[in-house]
Amino acid sequence: MQDVTWEEPFCGEGASCYRFGTDREGNSYIAIAGAEDRHLTDSRESLQQMIRDIKAGKADHLL
Repeated sequence: MQDVTWEEPFCGEGASCYRFGTDREGNSYIAIAGAEDRHLTDSRESLQQMIRDIKAGKADHLL
C-alpha cells in the first residue's frame, strides 16, 4: 500500500464517516473510517471533479 496521509474523518449525519488522503505521487484516496486498507483511489483532479459534481447535485438521484 502507498504511504497515504489521511485527514481526520468526516462524519455526516448518522454513522457514515469517511476519510480523504493523499500520497506523494499526488493520488487521492477515499475510505470509510476504520477501513482505510479498502479504499478508492484516483488522481487529485478526478477527486476534485467528483466533489464539484456532488456539490452541483449530480448525485442527488442516488439519495
